[in-house]
Amino acid sequence: MDDAEMRRQLEQQHFASYGWALSCCARDATQAEDVLQTVYLKVLDGRARYDGRAAFTTWLFSLIRNTAADERRRYWLRQLKLAAFGREDQYLWHEATAATNVARSELRAQFQEKLATLPKRQREVLHLVFYQDLTVQAAAEVLGISVGSARTHYERGKQRLREWLKQTEVNDETGLGRKPIPSVLS
Repeated sequence: MDDAEMRRQLEQQHFASYGWALSCCARDATQAEDVLQTVYLKVLDGRARYDGRAAFTTWLFSLIRNTAADERRRYWLRQLKLAAFGREDQYLWHEATAATNVARSELRAQFQEKLATLPKRQREVLHLVFYQDLTVQAAAEVLGISVGSARTHYERGKQRLREWLKQTEVNDETGLGRKPIPSVLS
C-alpha cells in the first residue's frame, strides 16, 4: 500500500479509530488522542507497516490497542518512579468529553454502566462487534485471542446484557410502551 492510499485509509477510519482508542483508554479523551496520534506517527514514519495479512481495520485496531497498552505501562512505571521520590500519584481525571456527552439519555447511561461491569474481554469484544462493526473473527484478531474464545466472550456478554435489559424498568416518556429488546441480543 503506497503512502497516499495509507493516508486515505487512515482518514476513512479516523472516527472509528477514535472510538476504539477511547475504549482502550478508559474513556479518557486526552489519552485517546495521544494514543491515536502515536499510532498515526508509527504508521506514517514506517515503524508500523500494513502487510495485508488481515483487513486494514483489524490491523489498525490491533495497533491502537497495543499502543494504548504500552502507554498505560509507561504511565504506571512513571508513577512508580515518582512514588519512589516521595511524590503522590497524580492521575488527573478529565471532565466529561464529547464521547460521554453522546450518552446523555438515562437509558444510555445505564447501559454504559452495565457494559462497564462486564469483564474486560467481554466488553472489548462487544465494543468491536457493535460499535466498530467488526466480525467476531476480526475482533479476535484485534484482541489477539482465538475465535472460539472471542465467541464465548461475545455470547456471555450478550447474555448478561440481555438479562439486564429484561430486568430494567425504562421510563418511556413517549407513552408508547417499552420497546422490545434489539434482535442483535436475541
